[in-house]
Amino acid sequence: MQIILDKITTPSEQPRISRARLLNTLHGSLANCTSTIINGRAGTGKTQLAADFARRCGRRTSWYKVDASDGELSVFFKYLVASVERWRPGFGQETLLKMVETAGLDDIPMLAEAFVYELLERKGEPLLIVIDDLHLIYDAEWVVPFFRRLLPLLPAEAHMLITGRSLPPAPLWRMRSKQTLCVIEEPTLLFTPLEATRLFSSYALTEAQAVASFKQTHGRASTLDAMARILSETENAVKKEHLSSIAQRLRKRTARRRHGYAL
Repeated sequence: MQIILDKITTPSEQPRISRARLLNTLHGSLANCTSTIINGRAGTGKTQLAADFARRCGRRTSWYKVDASDGELSVFFKYLVASVERWRPGFGQETLLKMVETAGLDDIPMLAEAFVYELLERKGEPLLIVIDDLHLIYDAEWVVPFFRRLLPLLPAEAHMLITGRSLPPAPLWRMRSKQTLCVIEEPTLLFTPLEATRLFSSYALTEAQAVASFKQTHGRASTLDAMARILSETENAVKKEHLSSIAQRLRKRTARRRHGYAL
């Protein structure tokens, strides 16, 4: 199977503003938990937050963008292994990928253990392993047994960050009670009034415009940014039209003066 490199490449797009409040939560999770889940519907800023944190966390990032077609265990594992191998050469090639070929549902916990063993054996720089949009394959029967076994076993130098539009299947919540899993849910992803003001300021817009837009969008990231962009484009168009009008008047005035001097 040919690997699509875009799926294992950290997004290059940067957020308009960095959100220190959420980044601090992620740094705390990195220090104290084995894994983190960012949960929210489309447009809540999950992927941008994860990518921004990846650039700032001080670790190498193994990124894997999941597609709905990745529900087959062999496909998922080839991408996951390829993403880690970018920073741990040879990772999983002689062991994990061969195990996947013959693994049945009962073998999934052992596969998770082998993944952790391989991380420990092929030592390297600390990793942040990001699995983006995992919700697309929640219904695959191997997902719960794999992650239920994997997440508690992850070593300190390999933190896993999962994003999804819905919460993962219930058995994974046992980790949350043991404080080994940090969850950032949709209400926490919403912009605060201060963050909205900073966002609008980056577009050269006023605090009053930010407050009004915040009330309309309730702080939803994508909607708030779209409003700021539209307002900015509208104001720029008005300014350009105004400046064009002034320039036209000046040209006419200059032309009249030149005409008078010619007479």
